This record gives sequence, C-alpha cells and structure tokens, in this order.
Amino acid sequence: MSIDPKELEALLPLPPMTFHILIALAEGERHGYAIIQDIAARTHGDVRISAGTLYRSIQRMQDQRLIEESRRRPSPDQDDERRRYYLLTNFGHAVARAEARRLTRLVKLARASGFAPVKA
Repeated sequence: MSIDPKELEALLPLPPMTFHILIALAEGERHGYAIIQDIAARTHGDVRISAGTLYRSIQRMQDQRLIEESRRRPSPDQDDERRRYYLLTNFGHAVARAEARRLTRLVKLARASGFAPVKA
C-alpha cells in the first residue's frame, strides 16, 4: 500500500507526545504502561505522561492510522488479559521518519544561526 505524501505532511509537525509514543513503539509492540515507562526512561525522567493522556493520544493515533492494536498476545502466564498491546503501522513509521527529518532540518538551521551547539 502506497503512502499519500499529502496525508503524511498534513500530520506534521507532530505533537511532541505523539512522537515520543511512536519512538517507544519503534522497537516493537508494547502495552500502555510499558510505553509510559519507555518514555520516562528514554528522557531520563524529563518527560512523563499520565495514563489518561496516553490513552487519549493512543485513540487519536489509531484514528490517524499511526498505530494499531496488536492481535498477538503473550503467553497467558506472562500476560494480563486487560492489557492492550499497540504497534506502529507502515504509515506510522513513515510519519515518524518524516518528523525526524523535519526536526533534523530545524536543528541544522538552529546551529547555523548559533542557537544550538555545533556537533563535536
């Protein structure tokens, strides 16, 4: 299935929390609490997300086709049946890559203007 560039561009710039969630799902499917933990760990506690904010974001991201609920389940002895697992869609991957490119260009502009340190 091809990705419509106009549809992709319409979502940019992404809200920061949306990008954090996409990054958390980049390595594979996770349940909500694992997403919360991943975001806190990756940002060294600088970014925290409440369960309410997470699940509102997840619903919006599902509506936008960025993520979907996984049909696979862990073995019953390693699972809580109440948990829902989420994964990136192909469209979600494409949007995350586009946002990363956008942010990279923005940092390059900031460096060129002296607002951000130049890489060593």
